[in-house]
Amino acid sequence: MGPITLRIFMSGQHLFRTALALGLAALCTSCAELEKAKQTATDAARTAAAALQPKPEYWNDEGVSGAPKIVVSLSDQRAYFYKGKTLVGESVVSTGKKGFSTPPGHYRVGWKHKDHVSTRFGDYVDSLGNVVKSNVDSRKDRRPPGTRFDGARMPYAMFFKGGYAMHEGYVPPHAASHGCIRLPHGMAERFFEASPPGTPVIVKK
Repeated sequence: MGPITLRIFMSGQHLFRTALALGLAALCTSCAELEKAKQTATDAARTAAAALQPKPEYWNDEGVSGAPKIVVSLSDQRAYFYKGKTLVGESVVSTGKKGFSTPPGHYRVGWKHKDHVSTRFGDYVDSLGNVVKSNVDSRKDRRPPGTRFDGARMPYAMFFKGGYAMHEGYVPPHAASHGCIRLPHGMAERFFEASPPGTPVIVKK
């Protein structure tokens, strides 16, 4: 009976060691997989963060000649300025928000006005200049009693389709205008100065 008992004891000890080894191996594998998953998640977060960072604006037309052309991407919210086939400028823009979409198409700069003030969009202000109702459409929004219309400033405006224009304005990282193409301060002036009447303006989805 003694030898049998000894064999059972040894078998149990062997099983315990085997189970322990397998458990440690599984734990190490799990740790490796966990580290790999964490690294993958970290890489994905960095990629997403980089994608959210707006591309910088730039302008460099020194020594470049050729006919000017503007291309606006609604999906990217970017404007590109070409001289001939050479890209010399790029800028973030803010185009028409939902309900006021900037229409895609092929246009040309019709007329320009450096110090343009809108006769349609702006604010209703009181006699002291305090804003009573902001961001209004004077053709649709009723004017409160005792107020007057104060048109929105649209510096460096270039009209390419009726009342649609490219001009300097507030540029959040999304479409937010009433249909115009807003450019940030500095870039609006560069686009304006380099675009004589007749310059093609291509607005694409």
